[in-house]
Amino acid sequence: MSHTIGWIGLGRMGEAMVKRLTKAGHGVQVWNRTRSKAEPLVEYGATLVDHKTDLARCDVVFTMVSTTEDLKEVLFGSGGLVSTQQLPKVVVDSSSISQEGSQEIRHRLEAMGVAYLCAPVSGNAKVAKAGKLLLVASGPKALYDMVEPYLLAMAKKTMWVGEGELARVWKIAHNTMFGVIIQNLCEITVMAEKAGIARHVFLQSINDSVLGSMYTRYKTPVLSNLTFDQVTFTPKLLLKDMDLGMSAAKTYGVAMPAAAATRESISRMVGRGYDNVDFAILLKEVAMDAGLDLVSENVQVTDGLES
Repeated sequence: MSHTIGWIGLGRMGEAMVKRLTKAGHGVQVWNRTRSKAEPLVEYGATLVDHKTDLARCDVVFTMVSTTEDLKEVLFGSGGLVSTQQLPKVVVDSSSISQEGSQEIRHRLEAMGVAYLCAPVSGNAKVAKAGKLLLVASGPKALYDMVEPYLLAMAKKTMWVGEGELARVWKIAHNTMFGVIIQNLCEITVMAEKAGIARHVFLQSINDSVLGSMYTRYKTPVLSNLTFDQVTFTPKLLLKDMDLGMSAAKTYGVAMPAAAATRESISRMVGRGYDNVDFAILLKEVAMDAGLDLVSENVQVTDGLES
């Protein structure tokens, strides 16, 4: 393949995904708003550029940012990727944004002659580093086929779910379930501990049961040892995604009582000032409501992500 690749957005996920691309032998030119976060990628083979517009010479530019407005800014804002006459051929976005915002961006890019593919992922930075992401895409099938080799460099599996913004609907549904599961996992873990079962023992038993998943496994160390400073996803970002889920439910006329209750629980946690910590700190909130004072178990437990 002879496509040149650019990347905008090097948070925890973006950094891990770029490393997977370079490990697979693909040259990647990178830009990040905070340059210092991009600089370490040079030793992994990436090329650091000074301006987003420098990436307009690339065939394919990937974006991974936090919100719909962030994506609009890096694309169309002052000094944005498509703010000059030089334009990339393809933009592939892996951000978690709204269906409506994605559709607007698609219309604007395609009017300029820039192809657009939605490509959100399932998994956090640790999952990405382990090469175990699932990547789900929507947009023109021929475009998906063209970039699939790059997607497979970053994920254990990729799927095309259809045209337009269907991958956004998938991601919204996925992250809504993401929230509901952590809410319930925290509730049952507190109940088991209050009854007398050691927290890590209970979590490992769930992992080995029919209910266990990659998700429950990779949250087991942080829930056992209360290492909430090891951030994979913040409460504010989870609240944003729960709001997207509730908005989609309203659009399609679907009642989601479990998601609605979870949304309020996450909102309360955000309101109490939890910011740059892992969203699994929800366990602490549930325990406080139950009158349980949590302490770290300081145990060695697997996150299930070892090669």
